[in-house]
Amino acid sequence: MKAKKIAIIVGIIVLALAIVGFSVTQTQKNVVAVQTGKVVVQDISSYVTASGEIKPLTFVNVGANAMGRIVRLMVKEGDHVKRGQVVAQLENVQSAADVAAMRAGLATNQTDAVAAEAALKTGQAQLNSSIADAARTKLDFDRAQQLYAGKLIPKSDYDTKKAAYEVAAATVNQNQARVAQAQAELDSSKGKINQAKANLTRASDVLGKTTYSAPFDGVVTNLPVREGETVVMGIQNSPGSTLMTIADLSVITAEVHVDETDIVNVKLGQSADVTIDALPGKIFKGTVSQIGDNAIIRSSGLATSQSTSSSQEAKDFKVIVTLKDPPQNLRPGLSATAKITTGTANNTLTIPIQALTIRDKEDLEAQNNKPRIANSPATPVKKEKEEIQGVFVINKGNRKAEFRKVETGITGTTDIEVKSGLKSGEEIITGSYKVLRTLKNGAGVKVDNSVAPKEES
Repeated sequence: MKAKKIAIIVGIIVLALAIVGFSVTQTQKNVVAVQTGKVVVQDISSYVTASGEIKPLTFVNVGANAMGRIVRLMVKEGDHVKRGQVVAQLENVQSAADVAAMRAGLATNQTDAVAAEAALKTGQAQLNSSIADAARTKLDFDRAQQLYAGKLIPKSDYDTKKAAYEVAAATVNQNQARVAQAQAELDSSKGKINQAKANLTRASDVLGKTTYSAPFDGVVTNLPVREGETVVMGIQNSPGSTLMTIADLSVITAEVHVDETDIVNVKLGQSADVTIDALPGKIFKGTVSQIGDNAIIRSSGLATSQSTSSSQEAKDFKVIVTLKDPPQNLRPGLSATAKITTGTANNTLTIPIQALTIRDKEDLEAQNNKPRIANSPATPVKKEKEEIQGVFVINKGNRKAEFRKVETGITGTTDIEVKSGLKSGEEIITGSYKVLRTLKNGAGVKVDNSVAPKEES
């Protein structure tokens, strides 16, 4: 009898343990293993990273403005030049001869103009003399006409006075024609002078294009030609020969291409850290000084304004970062990367970026057992999904995941600013990505931070 009681007690204990074990097993089935992090207060900055190359702020490609053979190069690559210094000379025998001929022609036309002006003055003097003589003979003729009317002089004297007056009047007309002719010759000479000056200007311009001077103080950074080579000027869409590149290396920039999705965050005056592949381990400070207004097609390098067809290809925008205190050994063309600081927040709440997730509002209401108003069958209404951004916070009391809506600010490299919805020190779920994608509000969780979560693609 005693043995029977012991057996019953043992059976009850085993059954109770089995029930407890089964309950624990069923409970564990609904518990999700997660990795967690903390809401912390720290300084955070957002960045835009773009690659490009080192370029001087001011540089010019000295191109050929005329066709000819290079007879002399006064500089070599790396030389410092001053503004106005002659750096190259093309063959100019024909153009110099044209200038000499134009100058001689101009001198001849100027001499002809002097002669024409003298002839005009002579004709004007003769005209004035003939006018005075005509006036005198007119008085004699008028007097003779009165005397002849009074029969005081013979008709022969009257006829003589009349003929003298007519000759004087004809002489006046002749001298007036000569003056007009002299004036025309003078005007023609002046026109020829202007034409000769224009031809001389053209010939001088052609001659001047055979001599090349530095447009500003700088350094010869590229010299692709040699003495004796023939250079040509560009025509239509065919570029001309480049004699050399002169750059002002006092101001050095990094010209980088920023993705179109990031360009809205880049502003003038923002600071940047520039790294150069040729100088590993060194960081140069800079400031955004220019932002391109026209997008550049990434595959072709052409601006969208130059493209004849619309394209959905990826586009970039040119951004110029001016370096502060650049070293002397920097050379144009070196590959560079600029890390532009687009925003900064001090002593702000932050969370790891991977903790953020998106949930549908209706799904959250269903998980919270909130009643939803059904649509009338007669008037069905298709409701668009309303997505909510938030994180899962671990409730320390029941170890469940509670979804909480958050408002975010600037995004750093690994963390993101939280403006509302969380408090400092709260424990939030950061992974894994697969768990965060399927985790439901109110689900039981267990924290396992002993092993770093596997990186999922």
